[in-house]
Amino acid sequence: MRNPSYDSLRSATALIVAGEASGDLHGARLAAEMKILWPGVTIRGMGGHRMASEGVEILVSCSDVAVVGLTEVFMKLPALRRALAILKSELELNRPDLLVLIDYPDFNLHLAGFAGRLGIPVLYYIGPQVWAWRRGRIRKIARRVTRMAVILPFEEDYYKRRGVNARYVGHPLMDASSFPALEAREDLRLEEPLVGLIPGSRREEVIRLLPSMVKAGELMKRRFPDISFVLPLAESIPIELVKTYLSKSNIHVDVLRSGIYEALRRCHVAMVASGTATLETAIMGVPMVIAYRVSSLSYLVGRLVIKVPFIGLVNLVAGEKAVPELIQHEVSPGNLAMEAARLLEDDSLRRRTIEKLAVVKKSLGGSGASRRAAEIAIHMLGSRPGSLDFRPL
Repeated sequence: MRNPSYDSLRSATALIVAGEASGDLHGARLAAEMKILWPGVTIRGMGGHRMASEGVEILVSCSDVAVVGLTEVFMKLPALRRALAILKSELELNRPDLLVLIDYPDFNLHLAGFAGRLGIPVLYYIGPQVWAWRRGRIRKIARRVTRMAVILPFEEDYYKRRGVNARYVGHPLMDASSFPALEAREDLRLEEPLVGLIPGSRREEVIRLLPSMVKAGELMKRRFPDISFVLPLAESIPIELVKTYLSKSNIHVDVLRSGIYEALRRCHVAMVASGTATLETAIMGVPMVIAYRVSSLSYLVGRLVIKVPFIGLVNLVAGEKAVPELIQHEVSPGNLAMEAARLLEDDSLRRRTIEKLAVVKKSLGGSGASRRAAEIAIHMLGSRPGSLDFRPL
């Protein structure tokens, strides 16, 4: 519902910064909700075509700066510096009324400090996972971030106890899933299994994971002659990159551009890159094998600083190893095929896994995260000098 008092107010500007494909998706939904609440708001930022489709003026493309792992950051340093310079110039010259940061922590925390020195309030939506690694960043967040909109159930209390003004808004993925969960359907035939291959939304992830996933598929075909495969291709990944690996294989993989949920709704099991995709797979109730592989240097550094028992978000939310994880050297075709086959053949394991994924989905809350985050953003815009006070309906 639109707040009528904002239809004819002064113009306001916001800068939204998202550095990856998932951030572009969440930024687009946030921008759409902000424009419903305050039609006169102007939004610029760093993002992709989804944000652009919601009327955001894109100053920097997130596809230029998306990285995973320490060594990958070094490779993208020139692009990162260019992006930072463009966004700092926008902040300094045009002085937006609000800076909204989405994930992408090192880059965005630096930008938050710059905005703070200019007196621009900062909303951090989908904040750094400081509870997992580099916990010392919490002091920097408390100094530089005006408000936080967090998306995991335990994060609000964690941040508040450390002096950060945080509010749990729910997970934005719940705003997107519209297909029935696997456990609610009875028309899936396990004798003709469909396997999802989800190698990630970054080029480096695809290069490191897809070859092993494809070879795992070849091993599984020996065991399940009628098996088939589907790969939901992230829009940030050129199809030519994927075809490089698929053309060398004797299995057929349907490559879809229609989105991860459309692909998963028919899947019996999936091999999934660690990250947001594991939660998307959990939302759809599809048993999965999580794969995580980065450069050797990134992995060694990660082992020193990461302080959580699991690498997969779905297991962290579950508080237990709900699905198997394969990390670094464990990501082999044989291991991927073995774990995926177990989830197909072991009825008891499969049933328990689906039940645990349903609990994970429930813990993420219902829909409306984007709306609640937008209400916080608009309230912060409305509290700026020269505007009326905004009270969300």
